Amino acid sequence: MSKRDFIATDEWHDEEILALLDLAGRLKRGEASGSLAGKVLAMVFFDPSLRTRTSFEVGMVMHGGHAVCLEPGKGSWAIETRPGAVMDGDTVEHLIEAARVLSRYGQALGVRSFPKAATWAEARRDEVVRGFAQHATVPVINLESARRHPCQGLADALTLREKLGPTAGRRFVLTWAWHPKALPTAVPASAAINAARLGMEVVVAHPPGFELDPDDMATIRTVASRAGGSVQVVYDIDQAIAGADAVYAKSWGSLAHFGNATAESAYRAPHRRWQVDEARMATTAGGRGIFMHCLPVRRNVVVTDGVLDGPWSVVVDQAENRLHAQRALLLELLGERP
Repeated sequence: MSKRDFIATDEWHDEEILALLDLAGRLKRGEASGSLAGKVLAMVFFDPSLRTRTSFEVGMVMHGGHAVCLEPGKGSWAIETRPGAVMDGDTVEHLIEAARVLSRYGQALGVRSFPKAATWAEARRDEVVRGFAQHATVPVINLESARRHPCQGLADALTLREKLGPTAGRRFVLTWAWHPKALPTAVPASAAINAARLGMEVVVAHPPGFELDPDDMATIRTVASRAGGSVQVVYDIDQAIAGADAVYAKSWGSLAHFGNATAESAYRAPHRRWQVDEARMATTAGGRGIFMHCLPVRRNVVVTDGVLDGPWSVVVDQAENRLHAQRALLLELLGERP
């Protein structure tokens, strides 16, 4: 029997993603329902979570299902993820057996694995989540990897629809922000892809040297072209934010310095002015552009208190929409169609 994985939204057809957003909106408004009774979602978190874990657990309960959460090395065996590994170290179970066994216990698997590789060339392959997908016999959901955070991307698109109404031609700004650590590119790439799918004018702003993966930029442009939108890259945060309908702040590391924390930190150091503050949000469309972030966010580093607690911020609505977007996804993959 064939199965359907959800590793990246760009691996699904545009109309399928838009249908998920339509269903998510109806679920949120109480206009649709559906059953996951007797269904189990097994989630494997190699890295921490607040919204992803909680929203999936709540979503399963709301529709009569159940979620099991495993943290390898914390209550469950440490899992070896490398193909062909000689397991004479600390790991005692391999991804292959974990995927196969969990497939016997549940009807879907969720996997979160941040990049651990020494080089971007290796990390970008997303071998952990794709390894689970290869060996599992049930659908695998990407709960965030090096390249994609597709569930966050769904929630981002749902939020844009809710807050802006018609999105075609509206200005969506994805701006890099300074952060004390180099972070993955999964969230920014996914956010831009899904804004592009809504036919928006996507502006990617970052200092020189912080380009997204070229293949991801190509995907953003391809999706935008299909949806009648556009994509541009700018290197000035003020230029980018001026006139924006939506500002999405997110930090990510320099891929050219991936794996070298000392060099990357020094490269990032001169760009602390890349922060979203009240003055910059005042230059958005009518001074009323929305501010978005996936959370967690470092206050007064990425964005000021005044923006997060001010009239621009939709970050809590955005976080709530994780629940409704994932309810739609779970029903599509596992449930009785509402």
